[in-house]
Amino acid sequence: MFITIEGIEGGGKTTQVGLLAAALERAKLVVRVTREPGGTKLGEEIRSLLLHSATSVGGLAELFLILADRAQHVESLIQPALRAGEVVLCDRFADSTLAYQAYGRELPLEAVRAVESVARQGVLPDLTFVLDCPIEIGLARTRRRRGHAAADRFEGEEASFHERVRQGFLALAREDPRRIRVIDGTRAADDVHREILAWSAEKLGVRTP
Repeated sequence: MFITIEGIEGGGKTTQVGLLAAALERAKLVVRVTREPGGTKLGEEIRSLLLHSATSVGGLAELFLILADRAQHVESLIQPALRAGEVVLCDRFADSTLAYQAYGRELPLEAVRAVESVARQGVLPDLTFVLDCPIEIGLARTRRRRGHAAADRFEGEEASFHERVRQGFLALAREDPRRIRVIDGTRAADDVHREILAWSAEKLGVRTP
């Protein structure tokens, strides 16, 4: 089973990935937690370049860096883990590429879909959660989290960019409601977790403690 958690900056993805992984492990499942960008040695190098490099990166270059990360991630981590019968739980995947690079950067949607599908090599999540909240709430959370540290390239974008990304996620959820569940991310983390866990347990066919 391949489960992804998506959403805008500050939506609470990383918190929910950790909570869900712990709950599924208590149910005696083998869980592989990973993230994008990242998840592999090459991916972590690409992540650093994408988020923190002072070098200007154009929209297309950004897209292809992300897809290089995905190709390596799918080949070397996700596919082997799925073949081994593990539950793969990923913080961002294909939907983030469509939301950020097509909707946010305003690259042609169908072109992004086409090249992204090559990179993921037929792998698609079985279940995706989009943690939705107003961008003002999400960005305020990121500011509190990083304290005095500088914003990364995506966090530092203008509000209009983040709103396009948010609307992109919601549009993708409308297109594929059987796979993508929109979760109200403004609620307490425990309440969000209980909803995510209930949907995940039903999809996996397991009872959770």
